[in-house]
Amino acid sequence: MCVCVSKSFFSLFQVPGAQELVDFSPVYRCLHIYTVLGSREQFENYYRNQRRKQARLVLQPHSNMHETLEGYRRYFNQIVFVVEDHILHTTQGLVNRAYVEELWELALSKTIAALRTHSSYCTDPDLVLDLKNLIVLLADTLQGFGFPVSQLFDMMFEMREQYGEILLKKWNLAFRQVLDQDNFSPIPVATEEEYRQFTSQFPFQDPELDKLPFPKKLPFSEFVPQIYSQLKEFVYACLKYYEDLHLSSTEIDDVIRKSTNLLLTRTLSNCLQYAMKKKNVGLAELVQVIINTTQLEASCVYLEEFISNITNVPPDTANATKLYGTSTFKDARHAAEEEIYTNLNAKIDQFLQLADYDWTAAQGGGAPSDYLSDLIAFLCSTFSVFTHLPGKVAQTACMSACKHLSTSLLQLLLETDVRQVSMGALQQFNTDVKECERFARAGPVPGFQGDTLLLAFSDLRQNLCSLLYHSLFSISLSPSPSPSLSLYIISALYYITLSFLLASLLLLLLLSLYI
Repeated sequence: MCVCVSKSFFSLFQVPGAQELVDFSPVYRCLHIYTVLGSREQFENYYRNQRRKQARLVLQPHSNMHETLEGYRRYFNQIVFVVEDHILHTTQGLVNRAYVEELWELALSKTIAALRTHSSYCTDPDLVLDLKNLIVLLADTLQGFGFPVSQLFDMMFEMREQYGEILLKKWNLAFRQVLDQDNFSPIPVATEEEYRQFTSQFPFQDPELDKLPFPKKLPFSEFVPQIYSQLKEFVYACLKYYEDLHLSSTEIDDVIRKSTNLLLTRTLSNCLQYAMKKKNVGLAELVQVIINTTQLEASCVYLEEFISNITNVPPDTANATKLYGTSTFKDARHAAEEEIYTNLNAKIDQFLQLADYDWTAAQGGGAPSDYLSDLIAFLCSTFSVFTHLPGKVAQTACMSACKHLSTSLLQLLLETDVRQVSMGALQQFNTDVKECERFARAGPVPGFQGDTLLLAFSDLRQNLCSLLYHSLFSISLSPSPSPSLSLYIISALYYITLSFLLASLLLLLLLSLYI
């Protein structure tokens, strides 16, 4: 048996070198005997054939090799076993360089095939990292003996994609755990020490908040500093794999940024979507998501600096990969905004289901309906928590809610099963619409100019005024007004009257021209 290995390789396994581990004297004696007998060539052929057979045998990996690092370690020992460098340099002609290179090519092809198969079963990032370090040690050792090892490094570059996928799965669980445990409430800080603790974890600066006395609240919830810390841990985990792979700083910086982009655009983005789609997420939580993602978006510049500091590559380097964190958090924020609009409309619909108008009532109640009063109170309470939102988000949510309320109220009035509407019912409905208009004029969220928000109810007001006018006009034409009039009769009377007026005007115009 022949073993060729450097001291650095065996130092990891705490075993002696080749000469101490293997007694080569039987090989030397056999070679000497066959040489004296004139059969040296026969022994050389026999020795080489046997070594090829042994190589093929020991290069077959065990089925469970991928389960532990020790399995890979034993396999690599067998790879070193087939390398004949020691015999090459201590005998004359028993093996030559061509034979050794042939044996190495055999070992290399079988090793790479085995690593591709078995490493694909690995789901532990720490084991993949240890395996990579083991391969680096093997490659550096054999390269020191003059063997080509570029294919081993190519194999490790292939494994980096698998390592990256395993990391993404691990951080997916970490992100979800952080989001599941978050209470989606601003962080209360009672002392200066607590404040510094959070600001040391997350790059946050707010001069106005600094001026406020303790206790006070940070605008974001706890998942913001925790997510930021997880992003930095991911960068460190990526860096560990690329160490000792003989890559330049620029190459390392590029692959780390690309991996981080995958983490942001795929893993974190999906986790944020998952958090917003949960059943127990309400409007307050969605508002907090918008605030949190705004803070995380602002922190992307600091994450870029962090990567540049550990890779020693300036962020403004030409062709440097940029982080997509800004777009990721913007997309999450827009999704949260859409959820807010949807949830608000759903809540409004729930209140409207309680509406119970008596369309034949003789007179109105004089006060807004109970369901509408409760709805307005809910909207006022909801919009009060929008104070930390970007102005346009709060204004859009308010305008969207008012438009939905206006459309829904008009739909109530125009439902096909409403056959008759009394003057009293219209008066009650008008009282409710006035309450909606009063809410709009009060400015539930700042930033609207004049009566802009009131425009959301303009169509409803126009239709209601038209109905009121028709009702009054129809009642005035009736000798004995009934408290309940058909909408269809009202409409017919309106159009008949309008046609009569137009015909009269046309006749007067013709007469004036004739005269």
